[in-house]
Amino acid sequence: KRQKKAWALIEQGYDGSYNGDAYGSVMYQNENLSVRVSDEFMEAALEGREWWTRRVRDGEPCECKNARTLLRKIAEGTHVCGDPGMQFDSTIHKWHTCKGTDRQNSTNPCSEYLFLDNTACNLASLNLMKFKTADGAFDVERFKAAVRIFITAQEIIVDNASYPVKEIAENSHIFRTLGLGYANLGSLIMSYGYGYDSVEGRALCGAITAIMTGEAYQQSARLARAIGPFPGYRDARCSGVPKPVAKNNVASMLEVIDLHRCAVNEIPDVEEFAHLKKEAAKTWKRAAELGKRHGYRNAQVTVLAPTGTISFFMDCDTTGIEPDIALVKYKLLAGGGMLKIVNQTVKPALEKLGYNSEEIERIIAHIDAFDTIEDVPDTDGSTISSGLKPEHLSIFDCAFKPFKGQRSLIYMAHLRMMAVAQPFLSGAISKTVNMPESATVEDITNTYVEGWRLGLKSIAIYRDSSKRSAPLNTRKTKDMGAAEDVDLALGVTVERDELEKRILELEEELGMLRGKLDKPLRHRMPDTRMSLTHRFEIAGHEGYITVGLYEDGQPGELFITMSKEGSTIGGLMDTVGTLTSIALQYGVPLEGLVKKFAYQRFEPSGFTKNPDIRTATSITDYVFRWLGCQFIKGYKEATSPSRGQTELPLKEIPEMEKKALNRPVSDLPRTGEKELIDVITNNVLNEGQPQLGSNGSSHAERVKEALGSMFMDIICSVCGSDKVIRAGACGVCTECGTSQGCS
Repeated sequence: KRQKKAWALIEQGYDGSYNGDAYGSVMYQNENLSVRVSDEFMEAALEGREWWTRRVRDGEPCECKNARTLLRKIAEGTHVCGDPGMQFDSTIHKWHTCKGTDRQNSTNPCSEYLFLDNTACNLASLNLMKFKTADGAFDVERFKAAVRIFITAQEIIVDNASYPVKEIAENSHIFRTLGLGYANLGSLIMSYGYGYDSVEGRALCGAITAIMTGEAYQQSARLARAIGPFPGYRDARCSGVPKPVAKNNVASMLEVIDLHRCAVNEIPDVEEFAHLKKEAAKTWKRAAELGKRHGYRNAQVTVLAPTGTISFFMDCDTTGIEPDIALVKYKLLAGGGMLKIVNQTVKPALEKLGYNSEEIERIIAHIDAFDTIEDVPDTDGSTISSGLKPEHLSIFDCAFKPFKGQRSLIYMAHLRMMAVAQPFLSGAISKTVNMPESATVEDITNTYVEGWRLGLKSIAIYRDSSKRSAPLNTRKTKDMGAAEDVDLALGVTVERDELEKRILELEEELGMLRGKLDKPLRHRMPDTRMSLTHRFEIAGHEGYITVGLYEDGQPGELFITMSKEGSTIGGLMDTVGTLTSIALQYGVPLEGLVKKFAYQRFEPSGFTKNPDIRTATSITDYVFRWLGCQFIKGYKEATSPSRGQTELPLKEIPEMEKKALNRPVSDLPRTGEKELIDVITNNVLNEGQPQLGSNGSSHAERVKEALGSMFMDIICSVCGSDKVIRAGACGVCTECGTSQGCS
C-alpha cells in the first residue's frame, strides 16, 4: 500500500527521485524486510496444504492459512516493491556451527550474517581481480596469504572493537565470529572470457569460495593452537541464553566443517580450473585436521556481503558475487548528483577472446555511444553493428537489459551462482536476484522455490522498475527511475541520435587534442631577441656565457664559449649549451636544471673573480649557479658567500706593520724586500679593491717590479687573483690586500 501511495504522489507531480518527496513520505524505504520459512512450509506450499502460523513469543498456533496462498502473497509484495526477501530456516540450522548454544533466530538487514542473538562480526572483502597475474592465472598462494592476513587482523579487531550493548560485547568475545568475503567475481569471470551464466564461471566461483573459507578456518585453527579456541567451543553458555541446548559446540562445529569439506566434490569439473578445485580439496582436508586437534578460534569466518559503495573504493567493476548491473550504468548519489560508471573489464575480456586493438576500440566506442554491446537499430531502420561476434554476446550479459539492448541474465543464472558458493560460506550471501520488469508474480514464486531447492540460506529479489526510483539504473533519466512512456514507445528519437552523433564527434576531437598534448611542444626563440653576455675565468680557463632571452626576460638559449677554440672543454661546453637551450625551449624549469647541474665536480675547478661565486667545482657548476643568480629570484641571496654578514676588517695588517717596523737588524729586509714592506705597511682603504700608487700603477705592479716572479703559488680567496706574496709566515693578496692566513 505504501509503495502504491508513492506511485500516486509521483503521478500527481511530486518529486519521484531517490531523495524526493514521494518516497520520503512513506515508511520502510531504508529497511530490508524478510520472511523466514521452514522446509515444512515450503513443502506445504508446493502441495497446497494448510499451514498454521504461530505466535513469536510462545510458539502457540495462531491462524490456519493455505501455505500456497501465503507464498503467493509474499511474491506479490516482492513484485510490487522488492520486499520481503525470504530466509530458509531449516537450511540455516543445518549449517549452524553452534547448535549447542541456541538456534539462529535472525540476521543482519542484508541477511549475510547469520548467528546467535546479541552477536556481531566485523566484515572485510578482497578484490578478486587483484589476484589475477599478468599471464592470466589466478595466484592461489597470494590469495591464501591475503586470507591469512585478513583473518588474523579481524581476529585482533574483536578484542579492540566497541559494541553497542553489554550482551553483544560479551557474546562477540565468546564466539569471535568474523566475516571475510570478496568482491568483483563478475569481472573475474568476464576477464577469463566466460559468461556469468556458464559452467566455467560457476566452477571458478565455487573453487575460489572454497579456498577462501578453507584457508580461513585453517588460520583460525592455527590461532587456536597458539592461544586457544573460542570460549564457546567447549562451553556452550553465553549471555542471554539461560539454558544452552548442549554443554559445548565441539560436535556441531566439526559437523559443519565436514559438510564444507564434502561439498568440494560438487564443484563443477572444468579443465581450466581443475587445479583450483584440487587446491580447495587440499585446503579443506587440512582445515578439518587442524580443527580436530586444536579447535577453532572463530565460530564463523566468512560471509558474502553486498560491498555496494565500498566496491567503488576497492576499484571493482562488480559488487560481491553479483554480475554487473549493466556495462554502462548511472548511480544516483545519496547527497545529490549522478555518477556514470563504465565497466573496465570489457577490454581485457575482448583481448582474451582474440580481438585486435582496432576491433576492441570500435566495440568500446559502440558501448560508450549506445550504453550496450549489442547491435542497435539506426533511425533509417538499418542496424549499427558493435563488431562483437554473436557467439560472444552471452559473455557480456548483465543483470538488467540495457535501455537500447535486448539481452539480460535469466533469474536462474543468479540462483545457480549463489548455489555453488553457499556451501563454502559460514554465513550467507547478500545478493539480489534481478528480474526483468516483465517478470510475473508466478516467476517470483518459482524463483523463491528454486532458491530453496538449491540450498540457499536466504534470497532477495528485485524486479526492474518495481520502484519508480532506484540508486542504479541503465539509463540517465530525470529521476533515475522508469523511462517515460514516450521514450518507451518511440525508442531513440531523432534528436537524441543527433546528440549522440555530435557527442561522438566531440569525443573524437577530444582524442585528437589529447594526442597532441601527449607530444612535447617546443617554444622556439624569436628571430630577433635580447641577450646577456658574461665573462668568467676559472683556474686560468677563460670563457663567455651568452643567454638569449624571451620577450618576458626569461632565458631560452645558452651559449658557452671557451677562449681556447677546438679544445675538448670547448666542445663539451658547446654540447652543454645546446642541450640546455633545447631543454629550456621544451619547458624544463630553470630551477630543475640549476639543481641538477650546480656543484658538479670535475676539472677544471678553482677560484673565480665573481664575488657571488668565489669558487667553482667545475665550469658546469659555475655556469648554472650564475644562471641561478641571474634568473631565479632569491637564489643569489641564498648562495652568495657574503650572505648574512658584513665584511670584517683585517686584523693581520696592523700586526704585520708592527713586526715590519720593530725587527732586529738581522731580520732587516734585503734587496727588494723594502718594496714589499711598503706595500704591506701602506694603509688599506677599501679591502677587496686594488690599491693604486701615486703614479697610477697598482701595488701589485710595484711588487711585481720589486720581486719579479716571487709570488706564492696560490689563488686569493676573495678576488681570485694569483698575485699573492709571502709576508713572513703568511700570504697577502697584492690586488685586494686580503690576508690568506698563515702556513
